[in-house]
Amino acid sequence: MAREIYGRRRVLVTGGAGFLGSHLIDRLLARGDEVLCVDNLFTGDKRNLDHVHGHERFEFMRHDISFPLYVEVDEIYNLACPASPVHYQHDPVQTTKTSVLGAINMLGLAKRLQCKIFQASTSEVYGDPAVHPQREDYWGNVNPIGLRSCYDEGKRCAETLFFDYSRQHRLSIKVARIFNTYGPRMHPADGRVVSNFIIQALKGEPISLYGDGSQTRSFCYYEDLIEGFLRLMDTPDDVTGPVNLGNPNEFTIRQLAEQVIDLVGAKSQIIERPLPQDDPMQRQPDITLARTTLGWEPTVQLREGLAKTIEYFDGLLSSDEARRAGA
Repeated sequence: MAREIYGRRRVLVTGGAGFLGSHLIDRLLARGDEVLCVDNLFTGDKRNLDHVHGHERFEFMRHDISFPLYVEVDEIYNLACPASPVHYQHDPVQTTKTSVLGAINMLGLAKRLQCKIFQASTSEVYGDPAVHPQREDYWGNVNPIGLRSCYDEGKRCAETLFFDYSRQHRLSIKVARIFNTYGPRMHPADGRVVSNFIIQALKGEPISLYGDGSQTRSFCYYEDLIEGFLRLMDTPDDVTGPVNLGNPNEFTIRQLAEQVIDLVGAKSQIIERPLPQDDPMQRQPDITLARTTLGWEPTVQLREGLAKTIEYFDGLLSSDEARRAGA
């Protein structure tokens, strides 16, 4: 194992240049781990890692996990996959390959190394749920041939592979189902509702509300989610998941838009647009299992998290404008 060589834990994070991956890397480095970040930069951004380049315990490798990877590590966090509809629908075949072939390759690596592996799954496995809130024992209501299916079904298949490797090869697995998460380092053009609303409000543009805004989501700040990742990974081998990780406080999309407008101090109007195909009407996690098994629940409330996220995007827009002015 790698720790026998280096004397400390060496952790692989796939998708490490992305929003959540880069924050996870920060926490791993802060606790003293060595980190190997693997990302093909399809949606990830190396600027998310600028502050750790040159760190003696950080290494970056550009690689697509739909192809095999041969490295030596002690733990694997598999976060690689486009996670917003704009990005995963851009190349749906590659999205499915990343979820399915990527899972096969990372599980094969974990099997060879006999190391623990974490899968970043998603609340999208529940589809447009007929059960509310969603518990881990709910099998979901997913369209297998729709525009979102490349992501939804890709992640569902990845979960199948993880549990089959666990049963067949006695692999130590951890599966987290991630609900809507937001915060600094979100891609400004990823089409997700939080980043969309903030960017539009900061620019003084109309807020695009898809549908009438009555559909609901539960928004978890990234710091809380990463804490959940680490707690799940540190549980005994008999705790496999899947475990819902998200904020159970439910808001309508219209309420989110109104909060963003208020916090920005914008005069943006809300404009309704057609609802996308298969967009779920309700999304709220039941986090009983996370509370009892991990001792975890979110602590950052929506208004507080939005204020920090708005500050980040405001700085991002200002720096972009400064660069354009100096060009």
